Amino acid sequence: MNKPEILAPAGGMDSLTAAVRSGADAVYLGATCFSARSSAQNFSEDELKSAVDYCHLHGAKAYLTLNTLIFDSEMNSALNLAFTAYNTGIDALIIQDLGLADILRKELPDLPLHASTQMSVHSPEGAKFLRDLGFKRVVLSREMTLEEIKAVKDACPIELEIFVHGALCMSVSGQCYFSAMLGGRSGNRGKCAQPCRLPFKLAGGSDYALSLKDNSLVDHLDKLAEIGVHSLKIEGRMKRPEYVASTVKACREKLDFGFITDGTKKALEGVFSRTGFTDGYLTGHRGYDMFGYRRKEDVVSATDKLLCEIENSYRKELSHIPVDLTFTAKLSEKPTLVITCGEHKIALQSETLTEKALNRPLSREKIREQLSKTGGTPYLVNSITIDTDRDISLPVSVLNELRRNALSRLSTERCKTHRTEKKPPEYTVGKAYTPEKSLSKRARFNDSDIPDCFKDFELCFVPLFTKEQELKRLVDEGFSLGVEIPRGLFSREEKVKNALKTAKELGITHALVGNLGGINPAKDLGFTLHGDFGLNILNTAAIDFLEETGFADTTLSLEISEPQAKKLSGKLPRGLVTYGYLPLMLTRNCPGNTRNEGCKSCNRRKILQDRKGMSFIFTCDGNCTEILNSAVLFLGDKLETLSFADFHMLRFSVENSVEKVENSRKYSSEHLISGSFTRGLLTRGVK
Repeated sequence: MNKPEILAPAGGMDSLTAAVRSGADAVYLGATCFSARSSAQNFSEDELKSAVDYCHLHGAKAYLTLNTLIFDSEMNSALNLAFTAYNTGIDALIIQDLGLADILRKELPDLPLHASTQMSVHSPEGAKFLRDLGFKRVVLSREMTLEEIKAVKDACPIELEIFVHGALCMSVSGQCYFSAMLGGRSGNRGKCAQPCRLPFKLAGGSDYALSLKDNSLVDHLDKLAEIGVHSLKIEGRMKRPEYVASTVKACREKLDFGFITDGTKKALEGVFSRTGFTDGYLTGHRGYDMFGYRRKEDVVSATDKLLCEIENSYRKELSHIPVDLTFTAKLSEKPTLVITCGEHKIALQSETLTEKALNRPLSREKIREQLSKTGGTPYLVNSITIDTDRDISLPVSVLNELRRNALSRLSTERCKTHRTEKKPPEYTVGKAYTPEKSLSKRARFNDSDIPDCFKDFELCFVPLFTKEQELKRLVDEGFSLGVEIPRGLFSREEKVKNALKTAKELGITHALVGNLGGINPAKDLGFTLHGDFGLNILNTAAIDFLEETGFADTTLSLEISEPQAKKLSGKLPRGLVTYGYLPLMLTRNCPGNTRNEGCKSCNRRKILQDRKGMSFIFTCDGNCTEILNSAVLFLGDKLETLSFADFHMLRFSVENSVEKVENSRKYSSEHLISGSFTRGLLTRGVK
């Protein structure tokens, strides 16, 4: 059976040491910038070199998380970090930003790229797209079932990395704008304030309707190994070393022995949890039992005694790298020691000549005893071959010196990168983009109820799964129609392809794409591709990448500010969302499940209230849920400032026919809408 790697989090050097000494095959770590866990201790450039060397010395791999979205003004710094990591011998980079990824795959083709879970990939077509780009591995969304993971593996030879233990965000990674919209701290930029862990009340449901228990799939590792998962990832770069050690040990025992000892299981449960653990996504048992929050009893379970016991388990150096030694000593010659770990071979010769023994000759037992002393190093002697003349004499200190020097030389070889040092390219942005046409209007609807006043819009997008007769009616009535491929594609890939075929047969040729998995199905059928906000486009390199991929235009990220958008270069037309209750989260488990009544009693439109009494509508399409902002975005009176954009998009999610007409007219008259509204992040930006 395939034996996957155990991949552990390393928020700092103490956690890295705990991970490796507890049996991790690889660690992932962040630098002091561009890390999705910016609040972790993280590593400076000097510390990064030490961390990589430590991992390689101990036979483990090290992956750098350069997994945030990048602004144009930051791209050179991000490239400098990537090239620094390359030169230190990093084994792979974990990337979210499409623009950064495109540059690195061209400039560093021999450096493996891993697609961060922030890329929101959860379908075979998404994995295929990244594989074709040159990615070696994809970190799949946490929300997938075992069958969905297997479907990706069967369809695409790319390496799969699966989160098997740790915190569960309520939102699909890369599709959460909650922290950014509420406080300007972007989760896509590593600054998440975790508002979802605060009380959000659903009538008749939980007070913590956006907080899930911690994920734990340790009991299912054999099933993941069986379907060919390459890497088992533990979440927790912001957690203490004892947490890292206990989770790695649990995974190690399960893989090596097929079970977890009672002591390890107790440590795993005690060191950190939120009302226990859940495997609901993997097993497909999404619902009430998956929700939980950090209670007082969860906090006090991590006693000083427990933490001390865990720390003691990794306090000493782990001697686990097997080495074979050959010692040769001939009379009147200089003795030699050859040591090999399989990959590297070191041969050393002493300056001391072997002499004839006058009293007690040097025995083979004594030679073996001295050469076996590898304590304090990562090496474990596998075999010792001894070839000596009879009755020879040699100081024990010579044996010890040979052993120490040979192991030291071996360690040096194991830490060498064997790469030619490279310098990063200079990232320059050309002249700011200027549209060739005046600002056009587009609209996106969550149903097929489109009032006649939208016939003069350049494009109107409706859900891909709209009934065929409704699509035909809208086409016949003269709307310039396109279809929106859902951002949540879980288990719906074939349904998406069939629906696209139906739309194409009706003469619809435009597709709004907000997930990488939707690109090839639409492209293969000849649709005109329009990028949606879910692709998180923030920089010129990402815009250029979409143009190379075949997109006709794209909606920029919800998190871009007006000054940043104005400075973007590139040739691809671009637009902005200027109206709508913006999606703050895309979730697979519905907050409505905290009522423990299932979907049958749900009208697919409910309201959450936060601790301040603000209301957040959430809507469900039967597969995924969108949690919408409490205030509607309105920029209708600011359109003259959008000189950098080709179009603006109105998103209708919960409005009735009258509201759709009224709010559309507000844009024509440039009058403010009634009630409270927000300007979004275009005026504020994000950290």
